[in-house]
Amino acid sequence: MIRRDFLKRCGLIATGVALADPIAKAETAINITGSGASVLDDEKSDIHIRLRSQRPHNDKPITVVIIGAGNRGRVYSKYSKTYNDNIKVVGVSDIIESRCNNIADQHNVPKENRFGHYREVFERPKMADAVIIATPDDRHYEPCIKALEMGYDVLLEKPAAPSEKECREILAASEKYGRIVAISHVLRYAPYFIALKAVVDSGAIGEIVSVQHMEPIEFAHMAHSYVRGNWRSEKESTPIILAKSCHDLDIIRWIVGKPCKSISAYGSLHLFKKENMPAGAPPRCTDGCPHQNTCPYSAIDIYVRDKRHLGVFDLKDRKDENEIMEKLRTNWYGRCVYQCDNDQPDHYVANMEFEDGITSSFTMDAFSPKGGRRTRIMGTMGFIEGDSKTFTLWDFKTRTPKTWRKDVADFDEYKESGHGGGDFGLVRDFVEAVAAQDPTKLSSSIRDSIESHIMGFAAEKSRKSNKKVDVKA
Repeated sequence: MIRRDFLKRCGLIATGVALADPIAKAETAINITGSGASVLDDEKSDIHIRLRSQRPHNDKPITVVIIGAGNRGRVYSKYSKTYNDNIKVVGVSDIIESRCNNIADQHNVPKENRFGHYREVFERPKMADAVIIATPDDRHYEPCIKALEMGYDVLLEKPAAPSEKECREILAASEKYGRIVAISHVLRYAPYFIALKAVVDSGAIGEIVSVQHMEPIEFAHMAHSYVRGNWRSEKESTPIILAKSCHDLDIIRWIVGKPCKSISAYGSLHLFKKENMPAGAPPRCTDGCPHQNTCPYSAIDIYVRDKRHLGVFDLKDRKDENEIMEKLRTNWYGRCVYQCDNDQPDHYVANMEFEDGITSSFTMDAFSPKGGRRTRIMGTMGFIEGDSKTFTLWDFKTRTPKTWRKDVADFDEYKESGHGGGDFGLVRDFVEAVAAQDPTKLSSSIRDSIESHIMGFAAEKSRKSNKKVDVKA
């Protein structure tokens, strides 16, 4: 069978996907066209993809209440600021008044619609089309269930809830009340992963046999978020496989396209514990630690010198080092990493078996110089390898590598969107889904999202029991 006949049989030419042919220039690229305006199109890549504008298509703006005005709440409110003809913030809730007012002031939210505890929102009659829940992990379930009962659609920050039982109850409630629930699996909405998924679905690598996926957290990020910070303890948040890596389980499940049958997982807390504390280290880095110049996890280096992860500090002036130091003397983030109340593993491996014998391995670790997910996809007719910014496709028949290479920061509509453009893409699709009352406009349905969460809980059961665990979605 000649190549063009093969493509016709697969239906790829008709749908706008063309695989490489070394003879004809017109067929040297994979071309994937999405709906809406073309905003990502250049000549840097062999694999071309056109993605729609970040602006949603709805004639009348939807209204939302933001519950949780921390980092993620600010991200979603930024989208509303940019596309205020499509989505309007009409209420804000946060127990920290300054955070609440910061977002509320930007959107001219009246005083009576500024709330402390999220329960105050639900003491009012329904006041918006939807709520955006961006509270800490252990405070997702209650407001989500109450919102659904009152008829709100919900954009829910991941992970959905700290337990499998609560996740299943959120799914059941969304179906019972007929409401839209979008879990913030933002990677599905990032151009890189959209392109990766499209190439896989095109049949360019044949049938998937195995997937290898790795998430290097980056050593300073680990210290900030999972040793000192909000997600340091699974008892107070969620297990790290969900708190950090439910994105990854979701992406693996999405790429494979088939249910996971079983998981075997391994991992532990290796470094960040008291027995590894250097001699003479004080409880806080600000207390004159003798290892200040040699410790890679120094709070002074991370926050004062490098000015990283400062969004959690609610600073008046990010450049004021005295203000940062004062915060470090009293908050969680100034603590010695060997003397915290953390229990999250700093390395984790999960091996998965999907239907039809497809296998996948996932690795997460804290000991890398930089972040950025890495993925390898092995198929019967080709191979893909990528690093969250660029991926290369090898076609076994032509032996011709082709590369998708784009920097979304170069495009105006994507500059303000985190997770490689995925943050704004998620909100865009949520706005359109709510406006049309059509959950199929979401890339990740609530059922899909909960399924990947269940994979995470199964991984934890396996890790703690040292046994293979069947996944029952």
